[in-house]
Amino acid sequence: MKKGQSDRLTAQQKEGQGPISIFHEDAQIHDKEVGNTSLFVKKQLEFEFPMLTFRYRKDLSKKEINATLQKIDGYLGQTLFVESASIRPDGGIIEVKDDKGNWHVVLVSEAKHQGKDIENIRAGKLVGKKNDQDLMAAGNAIERAYKNVNEIANFMLAERYFPYILFLEGSNFLTQNVTVTRPDGRVVTLVYNDGTLNRLDRLTAANYGMPINTNLCENRFVK
Repeated sequence: MKKGQSDRLTAQQKEGQGPISIFHEDAQIHDKEVGNTSLFVKKQLEFEFPMLTFRYRKDLSKKEINATLQKIDGYLGQTLFVESASIRPDGGIIEVKDDKGNWHVVLVSEAKHQGKDIENIRAGKLVGKKNDQDLMAAGNAIERAYKNVNEIANFMLAERYFPYILFLEGSNFLTQNVTVTRPDGRVVTLVYNDGTLNRLDRLTAANYGMPINTNLCENRFVK
């Protein structure tokens, strides 16, 4: 990579905060915790329902998703460009086997971390192109979550439930105002419904605008 390209990439990362918000240490810990929790859930299910067989897997191939769609309608599941294409939710996929030997998804969990404004303010770090802002305008990294949501929805098209849990962390997902004090004593308030900061509305597009922080896996029929 040439120096000019490197400088531009550094500037883009600093301005958009995208790669930082996806791959920084807190995000990696968040992802790992969700994975560990899924393994615990599987063990708990096996304890509470010893008569049933459960399995855990880390990924799901596009081939299998397409094959499942084909069983519903031959017009579906036709397109595949990369033979090895797959999805890999952070928390993996837990399934249960029915009496006919078919597997059904019990839980899919994902972890997303976006927005380090609270950490930056506490550390006295200013952001932005000129390093003169308290808050960084939220990016679009969270929209990556839609790929896995949509693929699991395809895989479960014949089911009447959708056990998908998305764990969110970071200042771009606030549900109430947060006040943070800088090292110099200045107080900064993060307003949860500030359009430059909050990205929750981009996620409720995937759950029909229903409440967040709520178990929605219950029988509910839309008339």
